Amino acid sequence: MSQTISNEEFHAIIKQLPKPHYPFPDFIHPDFQQQREEYYTWIDTEYMIHSKEAREKHKQHELTDIASRGCPFLKTIAELRPLANYTANGAMMDDYFDRCSRDEMYKITNRIMALVTGDNPVEPSENGIFHLFWVLRQDAIKCGIPEHIYKRFTKSMKDVFIGYAEEKIYYRTNTIPPLSMYLLIREETSGVKPYCYYVALQKEYRNIPNDVFDHPFIKRIYTLSSLMIGIHNDIISLPKELSREGDTMNLVKVLQQEKKISLTQAYMKALELHDIYLEEFLLLQKNLPSFDNYQELVYNYVQDLGIMIAGVYAWHANDTFRYKNNGYVEGEYPT
Repeated sequence: MSQTISNEEFHAIIKQLPKPHYPFPDFIHPDFQQQREEYYTWIDTEYMIHSKEAREKHKQHELTDIASRGCPFLKTIAELRPLANYTANGAMMDDYFDRCSRDEMYKITNRIMALVTGDNPVEPSENGIFHLFWVLRQDAIKCGIPEHIYKRFTKSMKDVFIGYAEEKIYYRTNTIPPLSMYLLIREETSGVKPYCYYVALQKEYRNIPNDVFDHPFIKRIYTLSSLMIGIHNDIISLPKELSREGDTMNLVKVLQQEKKISLTQAYMKALELHDIYLEEFLLLQKNLPSFDNYQELVYNYVQDLGIMIAGVYAWHANDTFRYKNNGYVEGEYPT
């Protein structure tokens, strides 16, 4: 997609436009700095497949802060570690395999899932992406994540990677998807649903009956959380994605094409859709169905999903090196 204005010009415009806003408080896990240090070690020991330049850029992205902000109430860093691994390794993996094919991404997904589910219990012989996913499972076992929560967490990880595979069709052909396809894929590629299940490890939420997580109200809240985070990511990353051919999975681009409107108008439409989802989230939270003795616990769980959304946005808004000129890591997977 050709760029009609420079990044500097659009940055000047975007500074004047309204931004997403959430009525939820912002927290960060007390062990976030220690988790950062582990993240730097992962990059230096596991990510030798990346160039030195790519590894140094990734360190500045502070990707584990997303986990620290999204689930700030986990009791220990041991509980934080698997989520931080999924977040950082998943994002860096997505960068590395940026231009791989749909079929290649499905093969990668199948290998990862065998490692995180334990279907393949054998530790990979070489450090790297797959080894880190094997480590994720070992860390989850060590900190005693309940099996039903871990299964939901890993199943939703698979859906994220399927989303990565399906968006390759649009990336590789430099095609902007229709809005309906965008929403279907972005709900998964925002990477949020695994977080929704991981939030249940905080406080006393692991005592919530399993059926609650399958309730249509709760599943809709997961969808709304995923789309809000996907949209605010698109809004923040837009200047970067205007300058890179193939970055077509962005709501502003989708709306600009679908509605035949200007970039600024599309930005405002994207923010409007985000705010509609936020309004629905708050409406559902206020009008939850009866969950009997678990009513207050479920209400607070949904509130902490809101804190998760605000936390992820805080990372996007504050730790912006990833979306600046020359801050993004280009895909280095040999195609």
